[in-house]
Amino acid sequence: MPLLQDVIHKFEEGPWIRYLRIGLSVLAVVALLVGYNWRSFRNFGSQEAMDSAQVARQLAEGKGYTTLFVRPLSLHLVKSHNQSRLAAGAAVDATDLVQIKERHPDLANPPLYPSVIAAVMKVVKMRWDIDNTKAFWSREGRFWRYQPDFLIALFNELIFFVVIALTFLLAKRLFDPAVAWLSGILLLGSELMWRFSVSGLSTMLLLLIFMGLVWSLVLVESEAREPKWGTRGVFIFAAGAGLMVGMGLLTRYAFGWLIVPVVFFLALFGGQRRAALCVFATVVFGLAVSPWIYRNLRVSGMPFGTATFALLESSAMFPGSNLEQALTPDFTRLFYTGLVPKLITNARHILQSDLPRLGGTWLAPLFLTGLLLGFRNPAIRRLRYFGMTTLAMLVLIQALGRTQLSEDSPELNSENLLVLLVPLVFVYGVSLFYLLLDQMKFKFPRQRFVVVGLFALLMTLPMILTFLPPRSSPLAFPPYHPGAIQQTSSMMKENELMMSDVPWAVAWYGRRQCLWLTSDAHDEFFAVNDLLKPIHGILLTPVTMDARFATQWIEPGPRSWGRFVLDTILVRQSFPTDFPLRFAAPGYLPTHLFLTDSKRWDLKSSTNPPVFAPEVPEKPAKKEN
Repeated sequence: MPLLQDVIHKFEEGPWIRYLRIGLSVLAVVALLVGYNWRSFRNFGSQEAMDSAQVARQLAEGKGYTTLFVRPLSLHLVKSHNQSRLAAGAAVDATDLVQIKERHPDLANPPLYPSVIAAVMKVVKMRWDIDNTKAFWSREGRFWRYQPDFLIALFNELIFFVVIALTFLLAKRLFDPAVAWLSGILLLGSELMWRFSVSGLSTMLLLLIFMGLVWSLVLVESEAREPKWGTRGVFIFAAGAGLMVGMGLLTRYAFGWLIVPVVFFLALFGGQRRAALCVFATVVFGLAVSPWIYRNLRVSGMPFGTATFALLESSAMFPGSNLEQALTPDFTRLFYTGLVPKLITNARHILQSDLPRLGGTWLAPLFLTGLLLGFRNPAIRRLRYFGMTTLAMLVLIQALGRTQLSEDSPELNSENLLVLLVPLVFVYGVSLFYLLLDQMKFKFPRQRFVVVGLFALLMTLPMILTFLPPRSSPLAFPPYHPGAIQQTSSMMKENELMMSDVPWAVAWYGRRQCLWLTSDAHDEFFAVNDLLKPIHGILLTPVTMDARFATQWIEPGPRSWGRFVLDTILVRQSFPTDFPLRFAAPGYLPTHLFLTDSKRWDLKSSTNPPVFAPEVPEKPAKKEN
């Protein structure tokens, strides 16, 4: 009996209570992780996630920084650069100037995130082929979840937890434990951040780098104000800031513009050596990114590959994704005045829609208000200058860099840069909440805890609602059905070239080299098929088949892919005499169309042709007698 009383005393008032709280907190986080993935995980639904994942697999398999997702614009850049090198007398394979017959170099993705995912693939065994016999990955014998998608999402969720820990420590350093705990809890309960973590995008890694940048600047400011590490210390922290911006650029090119707010912050609060710190941070930044820029220049002649032209995409010059799908883009009639309407239109949308919903909660107004307060702590006051300049810079580059990716997925896309500010939004927003709370007079001390609890409940309500019915399907269909895409791709040989309106999905799920649908169904199609590499199959999904009839099928002209489907399949039901792909696989229409150069399918097989179905229907409940 005394032993039991001693144990109870240690749990109630002794040292064990700390370990009990830690254990319960870890258990709650694990339960949240398992519950969210069970109810709300979805297979990849964005172009960038699948694209970076298939590049990572190429790296992991020792195939270099190459891609199975081939953009016509990339072919143009590689060909133009190799022609210039050939004319200069360099040793170039003249029979394959576009480098498509074997492995095509990737010119779209910065290298850091694919390299990290490739390392994960080396450590964790991923099953590329779909197995409908295993539980969790299948449901009633049909495909349900793609294992590599889930494992990549799980890795990003682990990065998310590290971001939460860094945010907690930052809030504790700048404010107090109460602000730190509530900021961490709200960040953990942010439904938007969880959706980003399972999306397969590089956002979580970029958030980790951004928090590393914030910590570097906080340490620089602290060291310049109250020296503890000496001259060497402040330069190390400034180098860390430059390195973080460089790593951010190697994760997402637009992040490199944050070197401007960093230099601005160092110039204001770097102390007596501010000029040297600015130069040192910039040099470290340049050294970090130079090898990659040199690689891109050697391969394509452009410092950032296809991303060099991001400003021109979705502008009056190249609407939609026309630029990336153009085999011979016309750069001779560029009028950069078209960037001004793009900037104004997109900036208006950001200020009216994206900025007020920053973080997926109502904390954005508190954050913006908190930036205007006069805090006593100089570190808090000075960090907000970085926050304000970074916010202005992100709005500018997000408006100018907006492409069709943001139209296809308005919130979960790699062009959503404002999400990087979410940790600071939560910290400054919570700090203002506590300042307002201190102005309230409570009759009972516990009333304060009730108000804090209600505030936390309100901010995390979207996350709580995800655990209530209805349960979402893990399939991002339409247009992505991993099982059907993999079955379709399996009809092709490994070295054969396909074409599709979702080539990133064919490259990731089907593991086949796939060219993005050319801008027309005649001239540019034959320019690839006859001169570069034969196209053995075309897969069209609801992206094309369910497009708008007038504006996307008819208006683009008689040689558009919409008109090709209309005339060839639906009206005449016969192919043009010169078209090489004359066989349409059964079982695809009306949502899909698969054309090949021969009958590659087995009609007697039970799994071929594939069945495109969004989900397994729920079984009706049995009636009780």
